[in-house]
Amino acid sequence: MAPVERAPRPHRVVVLALDGLLPFELGIPHRIFGRPEDVHGRPLYEVVTCSVRPPGPVETDADFAIMVENGPETLATADTVIVPASYELGPLYEEGVLTAELAAALSHIRPGARLASICTGVYVLAAAGFLDGRPATTHWADAEHLQRLFPQIRVDPDVLFVDDGDVLTSAGVDLCLHMVRRDHGTAVANDVARRTVVPPHRDGGQAQYIARPVPDPQQATTTAARAWALGRLHEPIQLRDMAEREAMSVRTFTRRFREEVGISPGQWLTQQRVERARHLLESSGLSVDRIARDTGFGTAQSMRQHLQTALGVTPTAYRRTFRTGDGTPADAVH
Repeated sequence: MAPVERAPRPHRVVVLALDGLLPFELGIPHRIFGRPEDVHGRPLYEVVTCSVRPPGPVETDADFAIMVENGPETLATADTVIVPASYELGPLYEEGVLTAELAAALSHIRPGARLASICTGVYVLAAAGFLDGRPATTHWADAEHLQRLFPQIRVDPDVLFVDDGDVLTSAGVDLCLHMVRRDHGTAVANDVARRTVVPPHRDGGQAQYIARPVPDPQQATTTAARAWALGRLHEPIQLRDMAEREAMSVRTFTRRFREEVGISPGQWLTQQRVERARHLLESSGLSVDRIARDTGFGTAQSMRQHLQTALGVTPTAYRRTFRTGDGTPADAVH
């Protein structure tokens, strides 16, 4: 009698729930890794939640707590450990130091386990030394703080996630889908995305989600030139034209402009044209060619190159993600 073939053990994902966690982000690993199945309908992952303390309630940033039935020793059983975001990291966020309780919990992680963080969960991996000398990312609002606190880490504030092999960091849901794709291929990941009603892959990085207001210097001497230029973004604007508005030489104007705004006049003009293009792509049904002309880029190809450089996406991809109007674009440029 032939031996019965045993089903492979599902990959075990242990999610570490910290006080102050965001319920939405705690749910991401369960939603994404709880979906994939093999051809026989068997789950490819087993997702378990644990706390840094014995079983009991864990506070969230909402008006309810969650009951976690597993203690920190569960981390020893993990093939992958995921640390979601928390708003109550205390000395970890302020000083980059693990609490004794958290350090003891992390000590259960076995060598060879894959580690991942979502948003501010990266501070846990950073303070534990798992990211020393490595690239990493987090939510764009915390990227600068993370870099200051952990200078030994190479923080990339723009990307949606960083895959550095056995340690992965991210700003959101994209990483979990990426891990499924890496483990089991595109078809499985796309099926999970479709059933979760999320895009299987988002174009670009975090730059497209950051609002960049025009700088407001305390002692501005180039304000009139900037206001004049903002009203004429659809026209060719020369540096000497802006300098003349302030009755300065081009050299003096450029120096003053950099002191006040932090970038060159040319960079600032491009930035404002990109911002205007973003607004029109989001709120209007104008064609991409028309938006390119109205923002001073001249051609759709030129605008596409500038948006690709600034935001990491094409005009069409940006409009598809952020469009809020009811009209349909007259033409789409990829």
